[in-house]
Amino acid sequence: MRKTRYAAAAVAAVAALTLSACGGGDSPESEGGGGGEGGGETLRIGIKFDQPGLGYDEGGSYSGFDVDVAKYVAAELGVSEENIEFVEAPSANRENLLANEQVDMIFATYSITDTRKETVDFAGPYFVAGQDLLVPTDSDITGPEDLEGKNLCSVTGSTSAQKIKDQYPGVQLVEQPGYAECVTAMGGGQIDAVTTDDIILAGLAAQEANAGKFKVVGNTFSEENYGVGLPKGSDRCGDINSAITKMIGDGSWEEAITSNTEGADYTYNAELNPPTPEPCA
Repeated sequence: MRKTRYAAAAVAAVAALTLSACGGGDSPESEGGGGGEGGGETLRIGIKFDQPGLGYDEGGSYSGFDVDVAKYVAAELGVSEENIEFVEAPSANRENLLANEQVDMIFATYSITDTRKETVDFAGPYFVAGQDLLVPTDSDITGPEDLEGKNLCSVTGSTSAQKIKDQYPGVQLVEQPGYAECVTAMGGGQIDAVTTDDIILAGLAAQEANAGKFKVVGNTFSEENYGVGLPKGSDRCGDINSAITKMIGDGSWEEAITSNTEGADYTYNAELNPPTPEPCA
């Protein structure tokens, strides 16, 4: 496996952000797809705002691996970076954002599942993560089998929370709107562990405010294929898959994962990454 390291995200509080209204005259089908440099066409792209190294809002400046992949794909679709409108896409709201045409696509650690495919189309995957646990550095928890009777935190609407509900009924699951809230609760002693994908947990542990307090167990128990969420019936899947394939082939994918995982002990699974995008439905 190739060793990469996780970038410590800025600790400054996220500035209040005023998003422009999404109800302009252009429909998602008429936006993007060409002329981004000079035509003023835009893409509304959903990302996470609270996941260091993946999708993070640093006071109106957006960083992370998901963001870098989104920018690359947008450029291949003919839309320049200045014509991307990034929209916050919390886990519980992603399907609604697509169904209500509030975004054109979503790059937000969005695992491809059969259930989600009933209402959402996917391009990709562009990364394969694995569910893991974040615990205090002095914890003796080594995997989900040690969680019986303990308080475990995850985010409402995430596949991580649902998996714990289904497979480990003895765990006391606490759901929060974001992982930062989970980590804060664990720091206060109210939570024994936080669960989500390993790459997300590594970013949380690497933040300056959390340095030395928490550790990633390093015992993954799932495969999470990160896809690009699209409205049902979208015709963009093929072009997005071509862009992802090109990003992998020209070295930009490796450069993005390396730069965004610098600063924490994290090893992505080189047997699964980089992935091959699935054929479009």
